[in-house]
Amino acid sequence: METLAQFHPIVVHFPIALLSFYVLFEIVTLFLKNKEFEKFVLILLLAGTLAGLAAVLTGHQAEEFAEEKFENSKSGIISETIENVIGEHEEYATITLWFFAALSALRIGLLVTKKFNKTFKILFVVLALVGGFLIYQTGAHGGILVYKYGIGTEMIK
Repeated sequence: METLAQFHPIVVHFPIALLSFYVLFEIVTLFLKNKEFEKFVLILLLAGTLAGLAAVLTGHQAEEFAEEKFENSKSGIISETIENVIGEHEEYATITLWFFAALSALRIGLLVTKKFNKTFKILFVVLALVGGFLIYQTGAHGGILVYKYGIGTEMIK
């Protein structure tokens, strides 16, 4: 469905921004003892995760649309290289979404049970940095699709 696919290039910037700021501010919580700021960090995490869901859903549609366009092109095929990059991008996006969803659930569970202490804060900083790496990899593979192969640009349409 082209309708959702066209929003993918716009939607992807929300989880990138929200979750990148989450990673940065998660680190800040180690040095700042402010409950309101910690609530803000949780809101960033949740909003970024929901935005990530939208990005993955629109991404699936964009992938289908791109494959359809290539099938209707003169060559009738998507090169194996492009297929591999699309697959890697999709895999990183899915892993990133599940990672941050699990992180959100864990953090909420620890807050509800009042077990979120200094040790868990340090663990969350480490996990946030891992999440930052996943965000980077997802974006890097998406960037290759756009800037190297023209996927989603006027070159392909």
